[in-house]
Formats: sequence, C-alpha cells, structure tokens
Amino acid sequence: MIRIFKNASAILFLIYSLMVFIAAMILVFPFILISSILFKEKQAQDIIFLFLKLWAWIFSIACFFPIKIRGYKHKNQDKAYIYVCNHNSYLDAITVVISISGSVKPLGKIEMVKTPIFGMIYKRIVVLIDRKNKESRARSVEELKIDLARGQSILIFPEGTMNKTEANLSDFYDGAFRLAIETQTDIAPMVILNARNLLPRANPLSVKPGLITCIFDEPVSVAGLQAEDLEDLKAKVRKRMENLMKNSI
Repeated sequence: MIRIFKNASAILFLIYSLMVFIAAMILVFPFILISSILFKEKQAQDIIFLFLKLWAWIFSIACFFPIKIRGYKHKNQDKAYIYVCNHNSYLDAITVVISISGSVKPLGKIEMVKTPIFGMIYKRIVVLIDRKNKESRARSVEELKIDLARGQSILIFPEGTMNKTEANLSDFYDGAFRLAIETQTDIAPMVILNARNLLPRANPLSVKPGLITCIFDEPVSVAGLQAEDLEDLKAKVRKRMENLMKNSI
C-alpha cells in the first residue's frame, strides 16, 4: 500500500513539474522570440538568457528544486570561457541556466528541436549538432568558433550525452578540448551534484524534490597549448571535475 502511494505521489509530482515547466516556458517564449528578432549575436543571447533565468527560477522555486552554487566566481563577464559540465539528468538544463552568471551558448542535439514549445526556444539559444552527420559536426564547430571570437561563452557536455553508467563521469569526447586549444580559450570546469538522484534519466518515476548543488572550479588555462597536448588537457580537466565530485560527497 505504501509503495502504491509513493508511486502515485511521484506520478502526480512529475505531472505537476511538467506543467510548471511548460507554463513557465510559454510565459517567456514571446520575449525570447522578440529578443531574437530585435537583437543579434551576443547581445541577443545576453537578453534571451535573462528570460531563460526567469523560466529556470520559476521552475526551481515552484517545483522545490533549490540550486546551491559554490566554488570559483567568474567575475570577468567580458571574457569568453568554454564551460564543461557533467550531464546525468534533465534537471541539468535548469541548473546550468541559474548557475552561470553571464550568458552561455550550449552545444545541443538537433533532435531536441522537435519538442513542442521548448524546441522553438531551443533552436534560438543553442548551436545545433547532428552527431551522426559529419558536415553538421564541422558546421557546429565553426559556429562555436565564431561565438567565442565575439566574446560569447559556450557550454559543452564533454560526455556527449547523458551519463548512462554508474560512474560519476563517462568517457569524454575530444571536441571541447580541441576547440579550446584551437581558439586559445580557457576551460571552466563545473559539476552538478544530486540532480541524477532527484530525477533519474532511467527511472523518472523516482522523481522527488530536493537540493541541487553546482560547483565551479578555477579556469584551466590553455595558453600555448597545441594539438599534441589535447589528451593531457582532457585528462587534467576530467581529474578536476572528479575531484570536485568526490570532495563534495
């Protein structure tokens, strides 16, 4: 009987959270659309990100997912960073938007464009990539380079997709680190804790409210690094992120 009650409560909370998610998205969508029309490039992203923060805060407060931010403060908002973050829950998007103080342009899967309402916003704020298409991958890299040159910070999940393993981090792809070296842009490691426990990707009926923590580390300089340093850079950033996660348990 207790198990049935818990499952029913989880289903109701999941439905409620989804309704809040959609309602908040509908609320900010007109402003995001107008901003994307009236403004261009980084200025548009900066303004759009303010409305995204409103959406994320509404969801966070109304659905009882408070966000605690710890660690290094990226005070120089005029400097572009390549943020790299672990990815293991649908709550990561909310956490990232709230936690990063300036605007950021994520690299995102093209499949998400098909999502009603959210997809219309999604395609205006991310650099789209079809990982199965070589031309799409090359085009997305060039777009990211242009954004970095404009002073726009970007976000890449180095695991590529949600972590399906039991480990804290799955294997990293080279993309973020190669881009950092080629553009000489510092990497800003960050980790999200407890999101997977609150909303597991594999079992959304285990959803429950609770605290999510986002921790930033100091930027990793890539000054003077070349292509042959890629593996060392990737290992260094991964170690930083693993330490953030282990030391916070």
